[in-house]
Formats: sequence, C-alpha cells, structure tokens
Amino acid sequence: MDLYSYFRSSASYRVRIALALKKLDWNYIPIHLLKNEQLRAPYSDLSSAKLVPLLRDGDVLLSQSLAIIEYLEETHPTPPLLPPTAAERARVRALALGIACEIHPLDNLRVLRYLARELGVSEEAKDRWYRHWVESGLEIVEHKLAGSHATGRYCHGYAPTLADCVLVPQIVNAQRYNCRLDHVPTVMRVFEACMQHDAFISTQPSACPDANT
Repeated sequence: MDLYSYFRSSASYRVRIALALKKLDWNYIPIHLLKNEQLRAPYSDLSSAKLVPLLRDGDVLLSQSLAIIEYLEETHPTPPLLPPTAAERARVRALALGIACEIHPLDNLRVLRYLARELGVSEEAKDRWYRHWVESGLEIVEHKLAGSHATGRYCHGYAPTLADCVLVPQIVNAQRYNCRLDHVPTVMRVFEACMQHDAFISTQPSACPDANT
C-alpha cells in the first residue's frame, strides 16, 4: 500500500495511526502542501480533490481519511477500530465525525489560506479564528466523553478506535496553535493515553520522513 501524506496534515495522521494500529506494511509518499505539490501533476492527476491523504492499495485508489480507515477496517478487521454492537459503532463514528466534520473543515489549510489571501485577515485574526473553532468544538467532544460511561482509557473502552485516530491529530494541531485545552480534561486524559501507544507515537508529524522539509 502507498499513502500519499503530508506530515502536518491531521487527516493524513488519522490514516497513519490506523495503518499502524493494524500493523500493515505501507509506503509513505510525501506531498508537500505548503509547496503546493498537491496542485500539480503527477499528484493532481491522481487526486481530483487535490487533497491528502490518498491511499493506493493495488488497483484501489481512495481519498477521504474516514473512508480510507473504514476500508482498512473492512479489509483488515483485526484489530478492530470499531466496537462490536451497532450502538457502540454509532457512538464511535459520531465522535469521529464530530471532529472530522465539525472542527477540522473550518481550520484546514485551504480555509486559513482563503482567510489570509482573499479576505485579507491578519495573522493574529486568523489564529484567533482557528483557536475559537477548535476550542469550542473540543468542548463539545469533552461533554460527550465525560458524560458517557462508555468512555474508558480511550474514547470508547480500553482499546483505540476510529475516534482516537481522529482525536489525536486534532489535539496535536491544537497544541501547535496554542489553543486553550485546560477546559477539556477528559479529552486530554484520552490524548495522553493514546500518546503512550506506539501506533500514535511512531506516526506523529515529527516522526514523518518529510518533517524537516
């Protein structure tokens, strides 16, 4: 398998974690977003959305991080990233989608570039935008985790799930932007537990081959 990735892309980090949790062999192919490599051939010929991540598995070419992880779950079901019952799976998916669909889209590179370049938003105001949506979004995640008996060492129980694959990259980016995180103690407890697991450590941005480019 080949994963087209950028070290700071939280969506790419999600897939890297899932690949590591499932102990799969894969090749890292860097696509430097700040250098706009995603907009040029040959990558733009592969990805019509011109985004990362992109997974190639034989003749299968997949975009969208959550769809990729679900594909990995179906093709390599052990260890599972989704729990056994329908209700539990729905909870895990809801936690993951709450971050991937409600927080991340407001703060990804395309949005931040548009704010600065097209709307003339200052660097300070852009960072304030980022912090607002991340901090308020994580507060919702905190309520969901703290208010459920299903929360264990991880987002759901005592083994990493899809929800943890999505949570950790968002926190890593939040820390990079100096977001306030003291209002989400359960979120941070789960994050710290994840960051003691090799799958999360070995795939973090600083460990990627393109981290210093």
